[in-house]
Amino acid sequence: MFNYDNQQIFQAIDDLNYDTDIVSTGITFRGFTVSKDSNPIKNTLNVCEKLFSSEVYGLVVEDASPSDSIIYTTTFHNIPTIGISSREALLSDKSIYTTYGRTVASYANQADVWVEILDHFNFNCVVFIHSNDINGRRVQKRFEVLADASNIKVETVIEYEPSFPDISKPLEETKLSSTCRVFIVYTDYEDSAAIFQQIIHLNMFDAGYVWIVSEQALMAKNRPTGLLSVKLQNVDNTEGHIRDSVFILGSAIKDMYFKNNITKPPSDCRDLGRNKWESGLRLFEYIKKQSLSPGKTGHVAFDERADRIDSEYEIINVNNNQMNEVVGQYHYSHSTSKMILTLNESKIVWSENSPTKPFGYEVPNHFRVATINEKPFVWVSPADVDGYCPPRQIPCPLFNSTTGTEHKFCCEGYCMDLLKTLAFQLNFTYSLHQVEDGLYGGFSFVNNSQRKVWTGLVGELYYNRADMVVAPLTINPERSLAIEFTKPFKYQGITILQKKQSIHRLRHPLASFLQPFRNGLWVSVFVSVHVVALALYLLDRFSPFGRYKLPNCDATEEDALNLSSAIWFAWGVLLNSGIGEGTPRSFSGRVLGMVWAGFAMIVVASYTANLAAFLVLDRPETPLTGINDPRLRNPNPDFNYSTVKDSSVDMYFRRQVELTNMYRRMRTMYENAEDAIAAVRSSIVQLVDQSLPQNINPLIFADELSAFIWDSARLDFEAAKDCELSTSGELFGRSGYAIGLTKGNSFWTKKVTLALLGMHEIGYMEELDNKWIFLDEQICEERSENFPATLGLKNMAGVFILVGIGIFAGIGLIMFEIVYKKRSTSKQKRIELARNAVDKWKEVIESRKTLIENLNQSAKQRLFQKRKHRYNQSLKHDETYDETYFETPFDTTPYTVEKGLNAIKGDLSDKSQEIRPRLRREGSLGSESELNVSQIDLQFPKITGNTKSSFKSSKSRTQIPSATTNYLSLV
Repeated sequence: MFNYDNQQIFQAIDDLNYDTDIVSTGITFRGFTVSKDSNPIKNTLNVCEKLFSSEVYGLVVEDASPSDSIIYTTTFHNIPTIGISSREALLSDKSIYTTYGRTVASYANQADVWVEILDHFNFNCVVFIHSNDINGRRVQKRFEVLADASNIKVETVIEYEPSFPDISKPLEETKLSSTCRVFIVYTDYEDSAAIFQQIIHLNMFDAGYVWIVSEQALMAKNRPTGLLSVKLQNVDNTEGHIRDSVFILGSAIKDMYFKNNITKPPSDCRDLGRNKWESGLRLFEYIKKQSLSPGKTGHVAFDERADRIDSEYEIINVNNNQMNEVVGQYHYSHSTSKMILTLNESKIVWSENSPTKPFGYEVPNHFRVATINEKPFVWVSPADVDGYCPPRQIPCPLFNSTTGTEHKFCCEGYCMDLLKTLAFQLNFTYSLHQVEDGLYGGFSFVNNSQRKVWTGLVGELYYNRADMVVAPLTINPERSLAIEFTKPFKYQGITILQKKQSIHRLRHPLASFLQPFRNGLWVSVFVSVHVVALALYLLDRFSPFGRYKLPNCDATEEDALNLSSAIWFAWGVLLNSGIGEGTPRSFSGRVLGMVWAGFAMIVVASYTANLAAFLVLDRPETPLTGINDPRLRNPNPDFNYSTVKDSSVDMYFRRQVELTNMYRRMRTMYENAEDAIAAVRSSIVQLVDQSLPQNINPLIFADELSAFIWDSARLDFEAAKDCELSTSGELFGRSGYAIGLTKGNSFWTKKVTLALLGMHEIGYMEELDNKWIFLDEQICEERSENFPATLGLKNMAGVFILVGIGIFAGIGLIMFEIVYKKRSTSKQKRIELARNAVDKWKEVIESRKTLIENLNQSAKQRLFQKRKHRYNQSLKHDETYDETYFETPFDTTPYTVEKGLNAIKGDLSDKSQEIRPRLRREGSLGSESELNVSQIDLQFPKITGNTKSSFKSSKSRTQIPSATTNYLSLV
């Protein structure tokens, strides 16, 4: 111990030895003191010669300057050292002071209290001013970490060189460019007066400004009224720090004694490589874990650097009399086991003696409002030729930074009506514009660093290009870090949009009945039918046991199995129709028939079973049940889903670890909701290729989008006006649409929030819903999914069409058959009539020929009898004849058969009268045709021994058909 009353030191050690909770039986702590010298070399020699020789396990040092040599020597040999007075940030560097800790808070710990004060007063922005030294940089770093965790935006950081605090220019720029009016200054006592002088010169202590300074600056004589600061308590309580340090060392040694073997510490400073105490490093780790509550200086605990945490502070305010007045405390609460801030706000005096708390930022009355094209919340249409908008619409130009041009548009919708109502109620003006990139707002890291770049509407606010965002902007944690949100004006969640239609395995539902078999199998079955039919015909034709070869068989050729009958048989077996005729007779043909019947049974059974399965499965796809639906978690190649890039839904998927795989499976991130909804309706959508430069905007094509994941408010609107679309599953990622403002603008955030709550209470939001969201709502037919799928005409239309084609084909064939049969029958009848006529003529001619022959015979007989009679008469009268008289050939002359010829002509006339009407009915003779047999001349030559008759016919006015003539010629 250095430079302290020995009585205080030994009293603390005695108290430790008598504390049985810390010191176990058999353990005794001893104290040893050495006075500190102003010469650092002497201090180092005292450590090596006096302290190390006493085998010191721990050191408590008054570490105010000059103490660096002592601390460096002890920590170099790993002797745990606890300081009780130094607050410099350098001592927190463990690369130099490996085993050093302290019971007094460092200057950087003031940042903890500053953040609590800002949270208490709802100051969400700050301008931070600090010295460019190790203390200032350490305070700034600690403050930024804590402010980021508390959603406090550090708008500007101003650094100055110690001893040269020239901050006038950056302060003036901040005053003009920033609306934030909360300033925090970390400065030493030497620079504080100069800094205050510059602030006063810029009139930045006027009403509306808030100044919080370090405790060193409170000692400046020109400190202005209204300052807030902090002051560490117990910083001068030397006895308390000594006692707390001794008890911390004792507790750490006790804990280590029962768990680790403690070796002896170094006894001198020689042989530096061997005298580093390894047990000292482990003992220091136990020291960092100790806590003492209550200690003489309050709750004692350490962070990972062995710096004191949970130190208690007083909140100081400079009042009207330029006096430092305590207005609150930052202290440890034993009931909650954490630090709490208590303030008496009625005592606080703000800048220019104002009793009212400033807003913390400059309150504007005119807002630059940004929006985005998103139906039905914002409908965008081009302005007229003069650039003007109708009265109910608001001008909302779109600026193109690439070309430097501004395009005139007009906006209306849900959010535009809301904006006009808010402006009227809260009495502010506005100028509206559309966000250039058309995005809601996301962030990306620049060159894989930790620096975020915001896009879209959030970027408009973050980079001060807009003061307010009135659009369907979803609240989420990432955006809340960059901008302010009001209470939601519409509550919603995330849902899924699908199209109501069946997802068929074939592209056209008319071919549903063909689905069980592939095209190749259908062709194979069709070919097999005709191949088997041909094989059956050939087997039955050439088999010795077929109908063609069976002996003593009554079957005719028509009863045999021809090729047509074989095809009919093959189709009949396949289609399970009755086969009454034309079956194979041969054994080989019947074997093939049985095999074909088995094939047909298998094919028909397989088709029937597979068709039933396909028709049951071929039903409208069940809607997605939600975000956990297997089709989303493990989608097949034909099912794809997506959302909009850099939107709240996009950030939601990136934020949720369990949705990482789903996010990676999204094939295409759409530029806006319009394109995605169009992709759900149709199979092709226009997208922007992001790999090309911004000035090139080609179109690429994507597959049909099976599901679109987006905000429920927009998707409900689309499903309400289009019955082909539906939302699926329960809402997830519930949030709301809110109005965005710049960070730290809590005044307007509260006012707009209160106005929105009032609109909810009076039903104004419901009016906007009915006016814009449910305007085109249609009554869609609801279909219950609790019943099995039933087949309709749409499923079986292909079969009906096939039957219709067969019917029309049959009608065409039968018409062809009727015409063909009529022509063939007419021709056959003409041939038959000619044949009958020829047969009749033949009969008549034959009969008359026989008659003539009979007449000739009769004539010969009569002549013979006559001659015989004459011969007999001559014998009676004694006349003599030559024997050759009877052998003389008969001379038959025409007149001897005149009566026979007349008889023949009469008979022929009768036959012609009988034949003529029949020929007229059948069309074989014309109306004027006659069959005249009166000119038929029969001439019989004279009868000789070889008598022959010649028949000649001549036609006079007789018309005989060519077919008949040919036949007569043939005969």
